[in-house]
Amino acid sequence: MGAEADAVAAGETGAVVEFIPCMLQRSSRAVLNDCDSPRRLHSRPMASLAPLSPRHPAGLIPSGELWLPRASLTACLRAAMARSTVGHALSDAQRINRFPASPLCSLSWWFEGRSEALVAERPDTMPTQHSPREAYPGRWVLAGPQTRPTSSYCAGPTHAMMVMFMPDALHQLTGVDPGALTDRMVDAQSLLPPDWLALCETVQNLPDNAARLQHLEDFLEPRWQACRPAQPLPTQRYGDWAAHLAQRAALSAPGRSLRQLERRIKRWAGLPLRELRGFGKAEQAFFDTIATEAAQGSVKWADVAAGAGFSDQSHLCRVTRRITGYAPQALYDGIYGDEAFWVYRIWV
Repeated sequence: MGAEADAVAAGETGAVVEFIPCMLQRSSRAVLNDCDSPRRLHSRPMASLAPLSPRHPAGLIPSGELWLPRASLTACLRAAMARSTVGHALSDAQRINRFPASPLCSLSWWFEGRSEALVAERPDTMPTQHSPREAYPGRWVLAGPQTRPTSSYCAGPTHAMMVMFMPDALHQLTGVDPGALTDRMVDAQSLLPPDWLALCETVQNLPDNAARLQHLEDFLEPRWQACRPAQPLPTQRYGDWAAHLAQRAALSAPGRSLRQLERRIKRWAGLPLRELRGFGKAEQAFFDTIATEAAQGSVKWADVAAGAGFSDQSHLCRVTRRITGYAPQALYDGIYGDEAFWVYRIWV
């Protein structure tokens, strides 16, 4: 890779497959699968469970759930992902969980079983079920923005939930510095305030995902309304989010040199503005891929690259591999044919 390509790829670290969470815009319809019992109608807004894609492969288990936040929290929460493999027979390879790099922060619970981090033998390879494993720290895990793809392994039946926060919102709510958490996963009890740890304990003991997320959102609502920006971002599209952060940085304090603005943005989001802007292109690439496949039944990666603003197909491939560990076609095949890619599949 030449110097120019290196600069482009570095500027768009985290870009391509965090284009997947842009699909949070797609539905607010609440649908349950058989992981939870039917829930009652609530008088107040609550998170909604996104419907299973009609393209979900018949041979793969519908174990993953994508929960979308109530409207008043969309500038704070990106979504929640939950998965239960309890009652399902999985091969060793199907016990792997593949995660893309992400600019988001997350808080994770395990209600049954436990996951372990898989460690790749080499930086340019993805780990397998035979790779070394490392235990995650603590009972609840707080993770910062991740600039590299990660993988985990569930040795037995597991039910877990990951709540994903916009990093600037988590900083405002807790004082936690997203930059200090970049590429780290830590014991939540070492950083979160006491009221948040009480929240974690309550969520741990609630009976189902709907109740857990209802309690989480009720906890966040007054706190977020008290500390949110005067003009919070009404949409979660990454391009808009990056532009909104730049505007806030310019208006928030004296000193508007480019370096000062960049420092503020990195303090709020944990990543440089240049990297955050790359997510806008990546979102466009994902939308183009879904639209093209729906219309034509196939995808031409050169067209996707051009439509999303990448310099060429090779540029798209480099960024995709950097963020997911896979080339675009291999990633696409994994989403529709490999249980380990359930994290990607629930956004489709």
